[in-house]
Amino acid sequence: MTTTKVSLVRHGEVFNPEHVLYERLPDFHLSTRGQRMARATAQYIAQQPTLNNAVALFSSPLDRTCETSDAILEALNEEREKHGEDPLTVTLDDRIIEAGNEFRGKRIGHGDGAVWRRNNIKLLHNLWKPSWGETYQQIAQRVGDFVYEKVDEYPGEHIIAISHESPIWTFRHLLEKGRAEHNMMMRHTGLASITTITFDNATKLPVSIEYADPAAAVI
Repeated sequence: MTTTKVSLVRHGEVFNPEHVLYERLPDFHLSTRGQRMARATAQYIAQQPTLNNAVALFSSPLDRTCETSDAILEALNEEREKHGEDPLTVTLDDRIIEAGNEFRGKRIGHGDGAVWRRNNIKLLHNLWKPSWGETYQQIAQRVGDFVYEKVDEYPGEHIIAISHESPIWTFRHLLEKGRAEHNMMMRHTGLASITTITFDNATKLPVSIEYADPAAAVI
C-alpha cells in the first residue's frame, strides 16, 4: 500500500492584548511566546525522521501562519543542507485559511464583549452549524479539497501545511466521526501542535491520525 502523509500544523500564540477576534484580519503576528512555540515545533519536526522528510511546505496566507511556516522552513532547510538536499520553499494556499467569522475585529468574552450585545445574539442561534460565519461543512470541504489534491500530487510522500485550529480540527473530526459539526470547546489542537494524517493513495481513506504537541511546555 502506498500512502501519503499530511501534517497539519497550527500556528503559535498571537500577540492580541485587546482580545480581539482577529479571524482573517492583517497585522496579527506571533507574540514573543508564539515565536518560541514556532521554533520549538520547527526543531521537533526537523529532528523527527518521520517528519523531516517532508517534500513540500504549504501555509495559510495570514501573518501568524506565515511566521510559523518561516520557522519550520528554516529548521527543515538546515536539516536538508546537511544531507545535500535542495531547500524547500513555502507555497501559500487560501483553502487552509482561518474560518470566516462575523465577529471579526470585535472583543469576545471580555467585559462588554460583542457576544452579549443585543444585535449580535441572532448570530448565536445555532452553535452546531455554526451560525456566526463559515459553516463547519464549508470549512471541511475546502480543507478536504486541499488535502486530497496533495495526496494525489505527492503519492508516497510527506507534506506539511500550516493552518489554524478550526480548519484542522473540523477536517479531522469529519474523518474520525463522519461529520464536520462539533463542539468547539472539545477541540484537541494546541498552539503549534502537529496533526499528521496518513492516507491510502488508492482509496484516499485515512490509515492513521497522530498528534504531537511539542510546544505545550513553552512559556
